[in-house]
This record gives sequence, C-alpha cells and structure tokens, in this order.
Amino acid sequence: MAYRALPKNGQVSLTRRELLRLAWWATAGLLTAESAGITLATLWPQVKAGSFGGKIVIGKIDDFKVGDIIYADPARAYISRLETGFLALYRKCTHLGCVVPWRAGEVSEDDLVSKGRFNCPCHGSIFNRYGLVRGGPAPRPLDIFPITFEGDKVVVDTGTIVERTTFEESQVARV
Repeated sequence: MAYRALPKNGQVSLTRRELLRLAWWATAGLLTAESAGITLATLWPQVKAGSFGGKIVIGKIDDFKVGDIIYADPARAYISRLETGFLALYRKCTHLGCVVPWRAGEVSEDDLVSKGRFNCPCHGSIFNRYGLVRGGPAPRPLDIFPITFEGDKVVVDTGTIVERTTFEESQVARV
C-alpha cells in the first residue's frame, strides 16, 4: 500500500480499491465477532423457570390417586402415585434412551393396581410403576427425578437425574 500525502484541504481521499478492501475487512471482522458471540452463548444453558432442567410444578397433591401414572410433559417424566408417596420416573429407557410410553391397558407388572406398565417400543423392555425392569434388555430401572412439595403442590427437579440400581423406599417422596 502506497502512502500518500494529505491534501492541503485536510480531507483524506480513498481510491475505489482501498474502499472495497476496507469494506471486506470490516465485513470479515463483523462476521467473526458475531460467530464468537453465538459460540459463547451456546456454552451457557438457557434454563427458564418451569422448563426442563429446572424445577417444575406438576400439580396439586390431591390431583393424584394411589396407582395413577400421569405424564408431565414439561418435566419429561411420569409421576407415579404410590401408597407411600410419589416417584418421578424419567421417560428415557435405560437401555438405549428410547422414550418409554405408559400403557394403561396392559397387564400390570406390580401388585399395586391390576393394569398398566411401561413398554419400550424399541427393544421391548418392560417396567412397572416403580420403574423396575420386568423384562427385556434394559440393564437397570428407570432413572428418577427428586420431588419436593411446596404447600399442596408437587414440584419435580428435572435438573437432577438420579440413576439407580433398584427400588428403595427412600426414593419415594413422602407427602
């Protein structure tokens, strides 16, 4: 780049080639800054109150009867109402991560109620309302989320996934 002396009136003039070069560099710098900003923004989780990854109010305690399994979509979990309290079962199969649906019309795999069980459509794992494996290739029970109570409301903490090897009464959130 050749240096030119300033004109006597003090104004700098650019050639067309210099102007285009400057515009290209400015555009490249702007794109680089935007890309860096977007990359940095994706590194921090965007957990909103009441969405998956945080605490979600599912409903009132009285909305659940013993033996009920209710799907809570924002929590991606099934709320299982047991005689002693509540379990929040993560809908993800422990075999390969398929979404496991609740089949209310199927023969039950537990003694609490005569109908209902979880059937994994991908590889045939079967779980009862406690999340325990009753058949198929799943290596362990369904994962659970901790449940707390705020007054008469059931709150599921989807930010904490609890892996388990068996069912224990200590896993049940007592009312």
